[in-house]
Amino acid sequence: MPFVLDASIAACWLIDDEDNAAATVARGLILNDHAVVPALWWFEIRNTLISNERRGRLTQEDTNAALRLPAGLAITIDRLPDEASVLGLARRHRLTAYDAAYLDVAHRHGCPLATLDRALIRAARAEGVALLGPPPDLR
Repeated sequence: MPFVLDASIAACWLIDDEDNAAATVARGLILNDHAVVPALWWFEIRNTLISNERRGRLTQEDTNAALRLPAGLAITIDRLPDEASVLGLARRHRLTAYDAAYLDVAHRHGCPLATLDRALIRAARAEGVALLGPPPDLR
C-alpha cells in the first residue's frame, strides 16, 4: 500500500541516532511498495541534513552517504498540489503550508500519512486521513 512520507520520518532513516517506531514501520513498507511526497520534500531532506551538519551531528560525508538512501527507494514526487486544498487545510488546522501539502497529498491519493509532526497528526485525524505506524502519544 503506498503512503505519504513526511520528512520527519525520512530523517529517522538518514540520521543514525534517530529512532522511532513509525519510521521503522514506514521503512519496512517502502522496501516492498512506494511512497508519495510533495515536491518540497526534496528540500526538507537536504535542509535537515545540512542543519545537522551545522550542529556537528553529521559530517559532509555523512550527508552524502545519507542522500544515497532515498535515491534508491521508490519515492514518487507529487508536483501538482491542490492550492485551494493546501490553503484550506493550513487555515483550518493552523498548519504551515508545508505541512498542509503533505496532508493534501495524502488526502488526494487516499494514502495513509507517515509523520512525527504532532500538529500534522492532529490535522490528519480531524480530516479522516489514516496514519501509518503505531499511534503516537500526543500529550
